[in-house]
Amino acid sequence: MKLDSLENLFVHELKDLLSAEKQLVKALPKMAKGAASGPLRTAFEAHLEQTKGHVERLEKIFSLIGKSARAEYCKAMEGLIEEGSDLLEEEGSPVVKDAALIGAAQRVEHYEISAYGTTRTLAELLGQNEAVELLQQTLDEEKETDEKLTELAMTEVSSQAQESTDTR
Repeated sequence: MKLDSLENLFVHELKDLLSAEKQLVKALPKMAKGAASGPLRTAFEAHLEQTKGHVERLEKIFSLIGKSARAEYCKAMEGLIEEGSDLLEEEGSPVVKDAALIGAAQRVEHYEISAYGTTRTLAELLGQNEAVELLQQTLDEEKETDEKLTELAMTEVSSQAQESTDTR
């Protein structure tokens, strides 16, 4: 696809997001399984369901603009997921591994926040008001997930780390 118009760029970004979200749908169950903390596992499982909704929203936007919902492979998400997968293979303290998983998940969220923000802005510039609303809805959810991950790091991981220090 030539990037010779904002519309083509918009479609390109949508395809990239669709790929990113679909990759995340496959990765989140592995992250949930690798989490030692129950609340972190639950957060990953909840975000999986939310991510499936993000895919549906993107497919709806493709329909709105009369384009086929075809993903264009997102190499950035591949790299972020690979880093998270590598962490799952590491040996170490469950608390520290949970902290590492939170960090990996937040890098994913920050990528998505950036990508959805850019794509929403393009939709605004193109007058795609319904797409703007759908993209903003997802952007808000991504920001909320990032905040929840920070909260989990501050509460769950912090309390687990304190417990492991107390037992030494």
